[in-house]
Formats: sequence, C-alpha cells, structure tokens
Amino acid sequence: MYRFLIRPILFLLSPESIHHLLITVLRALFIIPGVFSLVKRCYHVRNKALETDFLGLTFSNPVGLAAGFDKNAEIYREFHAFGFSFIEVGTVTPLGQPGNDRPRSFRIKKDRGLINRMGFNNHGAEAAAVRLGRKRPSGLILGGNLGKNTLTPNERAVDDYEAVFNAIYDGVDYFVVNVSCPNITDLRKLQDQDSLEKILGRLIELRSGKETRKPLLLKISPDLNKEQLDETLEIVSNMKLDGIVATNTTIRREGLRTPAHEIEAIGKGGMSGAPITARSLEVVRYIHEKTRGKLPIIAVGGIMNVKDALNMLDAGATLIQIYTGFIYEGPALARRINRAVLKRRLQENS
Repeated sequence: MYRFLIRPILFLLSPESIHHLLITVLRALFIIPGVFSLVKRCYHVRNKALETDFLGLTFSNPVGLAAGFDKNAEIYREFHAFGFSFIEVGTVTPLGQPGNDRPRSFRIKKDRGLINRMGFNNHGAEAAAVRLGRKRPSGLILGGNLGKNTLTPNERAVDDYEAVFNAIYDGVDYFVVNVSCPNITDLRKLQDQDSLEKILGRLIELRSGKETRKPLLLKISPDLNKEQLDETLEIVSNMKLDGIVATNTTIRREGLRTPAHEIEAIGKGGMSGAPITARSLEVVRYIHEKTRGKLPIIAVGGIMNVKDALNMLDAGATLIQIYTGFIYEGPALARRINRAVLKRRLQENS
C-alpha cells in the first residue's frame, strides 16, 4: 500500500517538507495512549534469535535507523516503534545551525536515490543532551553522530568534536565520528592521518576519564580508494578504535539513469540510496577481509530491500542501518528485513 498509494502522495512534496511533516504527525499521533504499543506490535519482530551482540551491547535485532533522520533527538521513541533496535541521532554539532540554503534535498526517483546538501542542520549539543536525557523505550539503543560547526575551521575541529562528545555522553550508548560527509566545506579533509588521529586521540583520552566506557566508531566515505581505505584502517587499528560505519554518501554521479542535465541542475551534495549499494557493499566486504573479520562493522548506504540487507550481513557487517530505503520502501522495511534474518538464523540453528 505504501509504494502504490501513500508514497506517490508524499512525493508530491519536497523531501524536506515531507520530513518535517512526518515528524510533526508522528509526534502528534504518539501522544495518544496506546498508539506506541499498537505500532510496536505491528512492526516489531520478537524473537531471541534476532538478538545481536555488538561491542558489548545487545541489540534486539540488527536493523537500525541511520543518522540524519532524527537530527535533533526528537523522535527516536516513535521510530523505535517501527522495528528499529537502534537509532543514531544527529549529526550533532556544538552550536545549533541552520545548515545550507534551501532547496537542499532532492529525489532522483529513476535511480531510487536522494541527493542532499543539508549541511548538519540541527539544534545543537545542549538541546540534544536534554532530549536524550528523557526516558527511552525498553530495548532501544541510541548512537550519537558527532560533527563540527560549519564555521569552525578545521584546525579547531577537534574542539567541536570534544564539546559534542562531552555534552551527549550520558545520553547515548555509542558514538560515531563523522568526518566523511561531503556537505560541509572541507570536512572530508579531516580524514587525513594527522587530523583524524588528533580528533580520535582527544576523544579516546576523554573517554578514559569517564565512569562508563562507550564504543567509539568512525564513519567513512565510499569515495576512498584502496590506498586511502588501508591508511584509514591502519589508523583505526593503531588507535584501537571500536569499529567502522561504512559508508556515508557519495559525491560520485556515474551510471545514473536520471538524465545528466537534471543531475547537473541539482548541483552539489551527497548521494544515497540504490546508486551506492554496490560500492557500500564493496567497502564493507573489503574491510571485513582486510581485517580478517576482527573489526566490527555497521553497514549503511544503499540498503533498499531485504536482499541488500542480507548481502551486507554476508559481507561481514554485524549491524545495518537504513535511511533512503525507509523513504522509498516505507515503514515496513525493517520488519521485512528482520523476518528474513530470523528465518535464516532459525534455519542455521535447526
């Protein structure tokens, strides 16, 4: 019903308009007593066989919602009801910022993808910390995606990552350092060895003084070549980082069905969805093989259906996250994936 009735109506609006409408409607609906429980009964797949251990945390299933949907930690409770075991909030920056000028989010329907240049629009770390302090549903795991303010020069970026890390430390279960988003000027330059080691080193040092140790992961770009991937994995290994999130959006535009003049009219931005499925899978498989399966991986990028999800798990990911697939396939996608994973695990154990 979603694909043939609801989605065509929603797609009459701009992607950003739909996003704000969705949040407003869900927050209003879930105020009604019983709605949360009803939705959860419809979309959650409950079975111990789905439980997934990752970095000392037990996830009720392997499917999460990627960063970017709940930028301000406003609606993680509602999204959890649709079958997600974990939600990654953010990207969160120290100070609130409006992001890039609109329009800044575009559908490329012929390719089942999105191009966005949102620019880390969010309310800031203090607002996120307050919302993350609220009581959360049982079984929900929260991640915090860390970024820097657009106006902060790269030489002071480490201070921004430290500020967000400290502000939301008590409210999340794991952290993801985002230096790979293509929508912040020069942000991806922080992926070079010196900058990355400086940022990660500071956060690891801060974590050592915390009462509770929480996993720290790095989100990487799908546009890294083999040499750059190897250098990044060497940094991750040397610094004993907990894991990798692979991958972010891409700046590449090869092989699209959408006419070139339409893509050029959209302009700059990170592309997600089906166009990056193959590359994200390739990166996940490469990391798994290169590290001999010793580096924990969360796969994200181009997971549009059950097959994509299973392929990512087969390639070496322990958990997966969806975003664009949720937009194109609707709220039942997490349930379909979990049912397929459950079926496979029960067969393997029989």
